[in-house]
Amino acid sequence: MLWNASNLIGYTIDATDGAIGSVDDFLFDDREWTIRWLVVDTGTWLSGRKVLLPPKAVAEPEMPHRAFPANVTKQQVKDSPEIDTDAPVSRHHENNLYGHYGWEPYWVGYPPVGAGLTILPRPVETPPIAGEEETDEGDPHLCSTEEVTGYYIQAKDGDIGHIEEFLIDLDNWTIRYLVVDTRNWWPGKKVLVAPRAVTSVDWAKEMVDVNLTRDQVKNAPEYDPTQAVDRLYEERYHGYYGYPRYW
Repeated sequence: MLWNASNLIGYTIDATDGAIGSVDDFLFDDREWTIRWLVVDTGTWLSGRKVLLPPKAVAEPEMPHRAFPANVTKQQVKDSPEIDTDAPVSRHHENNLYGHYGWEPYWVGYPPVGAGLTILPRPVETPPIAGEEETDEGDPHLCSTEEVTGYYIQAKDGDIGHIEEFLIDLDNWTIRYLVVDTRNWWPGKKVLVAPRAVTSVDWAKEMVDVNLTRDQVKNAPEYDPTQAVDRLYEERYHGYYGYPRYW
């Protein structure tokens, strides 16, 4: 099942001994288009402090309660390393968080994500070597869904619209599609763009380039934002673009 990222904002995070806050944002890797961290606003509990939890910390969402059960305690969260979530998150900070919770980092023996969704080959990364100097520079590949919402999508022959939404596969926390509002080019329509079509991201210009033409996008299977994206639609979508299936 694919979830709208915006619909998950506000979901409560329930630790094993009580609520710790609510989902405020997601940080994703723009090479793999995979969610790496949930940004959790602890509200009045920790005086508005925001904390990071990896997807492996939460179970499937409980829709009636709009909540994610989490396999952490409130004390663990309270004692976790403090991070400025408004600043770029460095690998050093990520290491500290994983070390605090005793979890294996996602860059060590991580499972493969959906086929064909990698923009660039992932460089081989290893844990820091003892005695090796770590940098506090932010990871340039960790991006906020909130920040990237609104970025323009540039086809090979012109602008097609701006990113309005992300469709996330919670089975492995992969971003399967970008929902693009085409109002300035094709009024009243929204289209899906798979991350595998992305060729580059210009953060300064807030623009995402894709290897598609406007006609390709216009003639693709029509997307109805009021309907859930099911496997039948994905079969048609992948067949139209000639993409390999990820399922």
